[in-house]
Amino acid sequence: MIIASTPVARPRTLPSQKDRQMGTTTRSDLASGGTSVVLRAGSDLDFSALVRVWRSAVDATHAFLSDEDRRSIENLLASDYLPAVRLTVADRDGKPVAFAGTSEGRLEMLFVDDAYRGHGIGTALLEHVRRADGVTDVDVNEQNSDAVAFYESRGFVRVGRSDLDGAGRPYPILHMVRPSE
Repeated sequence: MIIASTPVARPRTLPSQKDRQMGTTTRSDLASGGTSVVLRAGSDLDFSALVRVWRSAVDATHAFLSDEDRRSIENLLASDYLPAVRLTVADRDGKPVAFAGTSEGRLEMLFVDDAYRGHGIGTALLEHVRRADGVTDVDVNEQNSDAVAFYESRGFVRVGRSDLDGAGRPYPILHMVRPSE
């Protein structure tokens, strides 16, 4: 439903100071039983919580990953992938429940804790990073049909396909863009 592609290895680009000082936006219009979600800039202080969110999301949506690849990716999250993107964290009741990572107009990752899927948090994150970070494209694991459907239902279209993911693993990637409105 609300899961982006497995993070791909990209040249490390650290977020600027401006990125780290992104304002906070409170969202209370989610289908969540009235509990608001706060979107805020993420930092290295969030990494351990974001790894837990990632694990929950991947366990629920990425059954196609081998155990070895899952462990390998998880081991690189805090050291390589999270520091290389501008992070937006969705907090509910002061606890991170989802996050998105962007770089140069690309959505590199979007993960929602399994307990919070289907409550509009992924949509709120996507719309926020589209506005704030100029996101126009995303790569999605082809085997993650829920994620493919999520992005297609939000106006993204397939523009290409790779047989391997960004790290050379055998997980086909769909390249998607959202045309200008």
